[in-house]
Amino acid sequence: MGVDPAWRRSIIERLLSGQRPDGGFGVHPYSKWTGAHWRLVSLVELGVPGRSRAARAAAKTVLDWIAAPSEPLVIAGMERRHASMEGNALAVCCRLGMSNRLGVRHLAEVLLRAQWPDGGWNCDTNPHARRSSFHETLAPIWGLVEYHRSTGDGRARLAARRAGELLLEHRLFRSMETGGVIHDEWVHIHWPHYWHYDFFHGLRALAMLGLLRDPRADDAVELLIKKRRPDGTWRTGGRRYWSRRTEVVDWGDAHQLVTAAAAAMLQ
Repeated sequence: MGVDPAWRRSIIERLLSGQRPDGGFGVHPYSKWTGAHWRLVSLVELGVPGRSRAARAAAKTVLDWIAAPSEPLVIAGMERRHASMEGNALAVCCRLGMSNRLGVRHLAEVLLRAQWPDGGWNCDTNPHARRSSFHETLAPIWGLVEYHRSTGDGRARLAARRAGELLLEHRLFRSMETGGVIHDEWVHIHWPHYWHYDFFHGLRALAMLGLLRDPRADDAVELLIKKRRPDGTWRTGGRRYWSRRTEVVDWGDAHQLVTAAAAAMLQ
């Protein structure tokens, strides 16, 4: 099942509504969930054309913010970073054909530099923290995959696969110690998920890396199959991260987008 073209166009128009002459939307680019950063993630997921002047103008406002020079926060020898920010921005800019820009290259270098030994990223300032955050690791996989596709940078591909290995070690949602579910929300499908992790988007990350056939992904694939409804669709569940008060789009149960993504992984 595909996404209805008319519905897709209407959502893209809504996401670009209210754009200002400077490319932004009258709020900080990271403002949840109406800032350019979040709108662009949805726009790219919906397939906004890379030649879109409006999308590129919005992306420039994100780059001006996120790629500005700053000192890394290093605690106990580990860089602490909200890497989902760089990951989403890197993916968006690459999909919009902007990978040759200095700010975009900077985002890739930051992610490569800040990757933790276990393959992920984390913003936790606790000096004893040694395990990566899945929330902060998901978007960097996407960003680095897109950067590799756009530039051929082998370092980006290697870093993304290391992060994918981290997901696989946990079978995408299970504790390595007990085998139990790490967090109840991780076994639901969310859309938009923004920066939040769940098994569904973990599977999408593995699909980007060509790792869906790894046996350690079987639990998550089986869970996805079980969530298919009698009418052949998939729908969101669990906690809804967006609200009509904080979003410019009413996503409903997002069944068109979720179904298209799920079907693509299972074909």
